[in-house]
Amino acid sequence: MEQRDRDGAIPGALVIDRNVLEWRLDPASDCRDPSVGRRQPIVIICNEGYSSSLAAATLRLLGRDATDVIGGFQKWRQCGLPVAR
Repeated sequence: MEQRDRDGAIPGALVIDRNVLEWRLDPASDCRDPSVGRRQPIVIICNEGYSSSLAAATLRLLGRDATDVIGGFQKWRQCGLPVAR
């Protein structure tokens, strides 16, 4: 939250904290986020692109179509892509 307050966020992104990611995106979980379709591709973006790689790999083990962004949000921002404050 502190990083998003400081740096901004990707417009329209669904923010899910890492510590609940599997619960929210596992199609078999009773706690899954209903706004994410069971077959919907998922792109994970963390701040610098390190933990998102591990998170995407974990989601693939759960049967999700998941990937991440190399360089994370900081690279997104450096490339001049949209950022909401």
